[in-house]
Amino acid sequence: MKSILRRRPTPALVISIIALFVSLSGVSYGVATGFIDSREIKNNEVRSLDIRNNQVRTRDLRNNEVRGIDIRNSTVQGRDVALNALTGDDVKEDTLGKVTSAGTADAATTAGGVNTLKIIPQTTLAEGAPPVTLATHGPLTLSGECAAGTMARLRVSTTENDSAATGTTTSSEQPPVDTAIGFQDSDLDSAEGPLRIAQLEAGMSIRGYTVTTASAFAPSGKGFSGAVALFRNSTGAGSCSFHGSLALQG
Repeated sequence: MKSILRRRPTPALVISIIALFVSLSGVSYGVATGFIDSREIKNNEVRSLDIRNNQVRTRDLRNNEVRGIDIRNSTVQGRDVALNALTGDDVKEDTLGKVTSAGTADAATTAGGVNTLKIIPQTTLAEGAPPVTLATHGPLTLSGECAAGTMARLRVSTTENDSAATGTTTSSEQPPVDTAIGFQDSDLDSAEGPLRIAQLEAGMSIRGYTVTTASAFAPSGKGFSGAVALFRNSTGAGSCSFHGSLALQG
């Protein structure tokens, strides 16, 4: 027995033992220390069942590395998206339904409802100046005039025969008197020229102000109706002002 222990190991035996320990050192070191890196794992060998639930964190993922193909369809829900994070560019427009009120608006348009609200901004004319166009819609034109005696007038003209127009007229007497008569023509033709539909009478007052009605209709379906304010100021050279709004139809 002593003779065997005295026998020295051969160089080949020493080299083979060293090689064995070197080959086992990586795994044994990783197991011993609790740290195993990608060098000890064969490619494509780690499965989802090898990872504890809820253990993969954001810090474990490289930025911009998760793609659409990595996410199961219909698994991303509203709670997974930050508030106000989605924009119009993120939504496919032809997949959206119509808002209920938008459908109602469409019905109003197809039924011949109001299409446009025309605002008449304040427009001032000197007495005796040429009439000015306040609004146009199809063949119909509404104009303002400041006639002699500083009378503010509304006029309607048409390029389509058999049109109709009407309005109201008001006196500037003190106290104000609303005659509510006005002018109308149920058979207005293009050859007749502008029809006076409303005017603010001069009366005895230096200044006068009123709101009159104005409406017109053409056989083609175009029309307007609304309220127009008239103001007259007879001081100095005299002037008239107009402003209001019209609902355009057709």
